[in-house]
Amino acid sequence: MRWLIAAVVLVAVLAGLLRWRRPAWYWLSFGVMFATCRVLGRYRAVMDACGLTVPPPRWRLAIARMANRPVPEPRAPRILRLRPTRTGLVLRLGLRPGQDAFDVAASCDRLRHSFGMFGVTSREIRSGVVELRMTGYDVLRRVQMPARAERSTMRVPVALREDGDVHYRDYRTTPHALTIGATKSGKSVYQRNLVAELAAQEVALVGIDCKQGVELFPLARRFSALADNPDTAADLLDALIAHMEDVYQLIRAEQRITADTPDADIAADIWDLPDHLRPVPIVLLVDEVAELALFATKDEEKRRDRIITALARLAQLGRAAGIYLEICGQRFGSELGKGITMLRAQLSVRTAHRVNDETSANMAFGDIAPDAALTTVQIPVSTPGLAITGDASGGWSRIRTPHTSLRAAVDACNKHAHLTPDLPALDAFRPVLASPAAPVAIPAPATP
Repeated sequence: MRWLIAAVVLVAVLAGLLRWRRPAWYWLSFGVMFATCRVLGRYRAVMDACGLTVPPPRWRLAIARMANRPVPEPRAPRILRLRPTRTGLVLRLGLRPGQDAFDVAASCDRLRHSFGMFGVTSREIRSGVVELRMTGYDVLRRVQMPARAERSTMRVPVALREDGDVHYRDYRTTPHALTIGATKSGKSVYQRNLVAELAAQEVALVGIDCKQGVELFPLARRFSALADNPDTAADLLDALIAHMEDVYQLIRAEQRITADTPDADIAADIWDLPDHLRPVPIVLLVDEVAELALFATKDEEKRRDRIITALARLAQLGRAAGIYLEICGQRFGSELGKGITMLRAQLSVRTAHRVNDETSANMAFGDIAPDAALTTVQIPVSTPGLAITGDASGGWSRIRTPHTSLRAAVDACNKHAHLTPDLPALDAFRPVLASPAAPVAIPAPATP
């Protein structure tokens, strides 16, 4: 008996230590069992308390009266499936007649408290079926990406969602994106992680970094073109537009629309072309877009209008030609001048890290998900990499990017440097790799 008590105490201490130091290990070892028992044991009472039950049908009431039996209890949604995951539980419910998926979504916070889970989110699978994704611990406090994340053509994992699922950047579904965030908010790490994932794909990376290239030039071995100042950026964008027009000519030449051509063989973008004719897709990464929009002289104003017009044309027309935009900046609003709001309207995916004011959050989500703007302002300074992401559908969620050091991103780009395509239209902007032995001029220290 004494050994049994000692074993129970030891297991309890071990469980408490794991829950404090390694919540993921605690969940896989103890948390899944406890949470499953809580959900199944409290399910009917919780659903009744949250108002997610419906009265029994009339025929059951009539049978109960005729048989002199107790009145049947209200019916809760049917449990179709309960599946444990590495971060929580997935509960699939079949709604009763008269119930709505919105009622379940509105009760998520109460379900979280009642079931003793860290977070609960809901989504409608199909008519009458709702899925609740419950997390057992704070998965965003210490981001651990799954060892086997799905990857496909132009679809890469970049972050972890608050429901424990992986957040993907799918260029073929949502071609253009806007990322904003204050200094030290994790915006550069997000971009770095994106480049490291794209480096393994057969894609051309083109960068514009007006901070003299300090963010993107260390990754130059994997880039087909780079610009480190607004003048070069303007010429690079003109070259991209010329490349886009050449790709459209290729698509038109291969359409060959005749009466006997199957619908699946009619080309409307590069993905409808045969593999041996398909041009390589291009991802254009713009770091700190405000540097391209600011001007102080008349000449700079002309250059600025040329750049913004080129970006707007690429955003409107580049998708079918396989050109995708990743625009990053600290702020992105109408104060940057004419054409900015037109460009923003073409950027379907919005990702906002910590911002300094609500106006900056409204710049990202004001036109697609206004309720996400307040959540963006509430991101604490102590959690770099935490962001709010949404798209034109109006849905949004919290994500956090795993920390990717600059050395890890450089190693990924160097490893896949052989995949860097050679684009003749962009040869003039191919980054020149400096020799390791080349001397570097270091500014002299200031003297009193």
